[in-house]
Amino acid sequence: MSAGELDRTRTVTPGQLARQRRRESWARGWRLFRANRSGLVGLVVLGIFVLLALFAPLLASADGLEVTKATGGVLEPPSSQYWLGTDDNGRSVLTLLIWGSRISLFVGLSATLISMVIGTLIGLTSGFFSGWAGALLFRLTEWFLIIPFLPLAIVLASVLGPSLWNISFVIGVTSWPGTALLIRSQTLSIRERAYLERAKVLGAGRWHQIRKHILPNVMPMIFANTTLTVAIAILSETTLSFLGLGDPSRISWGTMLDDAYTVGAITTGSWWFLIPPGVCVVLVVLAFTMIGQALEEVLNPRLKGR
Repeated sequence: MSAGELDRTRTVTPGQLARQRRRESWARGWRLFRANRSGLVGLVVLGIFVLLALFAPLLASADGLEVTKATGGVLEPPSSQYWLGTDDNGRSVLTLLIWGSRISLFVGLSATLISMVIGTLIGLTSGFFSGWAGALLFRLTEWFLIIPFLPLAIVLASVLGPSLWNISFVIGVTSWPGTALLIRSQTLSIRERAYLERAKVLGAGRWHQIRKHILPNVMPMIFANTTLTVAIAILSETTLSFLGLGDPSRISWGTMLDDAYTVGAITTGSWWFLIPPGVCVVLVVLAFTMIGQALEEVLNPRLKGR
């Protein structure tokens, strides 16, 4: 370090230096992310759907969701008035698609939040504590992994009842084991590193070690895994809604697919009622997957050179 740089370092406070390093780290990560074309494409696609959900009231009137105010014919094909045709109640499929993006994204994000909180807490605790508590949580994680996800989600959704919050809760509490195992393996690796041993010698308590040393090191992995979990949550919401376990008072892409199947859109050739929500689900899941893979390459040093 030169004399000028040394003088500048002395004039800044530790907090300013930490913020400067954080900004430099974010800028470096953004440059690496922009170099990944698939991740950038996924970000653009996701941004379009997020804007669609946020500005849904401006793009389509909420009155178009009500059956009593429908003005179209039954399963009317696409036209200049109804760009994506109508459903079996005469409602515009485009209006249903726009408002359905809100529910699908909301359930995906809220379920992911529940899943990541549970998975992170159990993964950190089972990886750091080597006693009976860690072993018990690890066995609990294995037990949830053994049980098939879909039957467990169907049973819980049936018991709790069809509700938007219940669906989010069901998906969240059944999709955390993979995150817990990932965080646990990373915690076991960090626990044996030299700087953690020095912290123990200096008198740092267990929770101080977790909060100051382990959690910051696993946060990049949690962040990257979150984007992949959102994709799984959206697919799960679509599956449960297609099976009739979603909120009947809310329009989502899954309920649209369920309605299309119920009225026989496949046999009647009403492709405009079936294909658009399916394509939207595929695009959003693909976008989150591409973003997650790009973030994994940015945050994982072993993958940066590939």
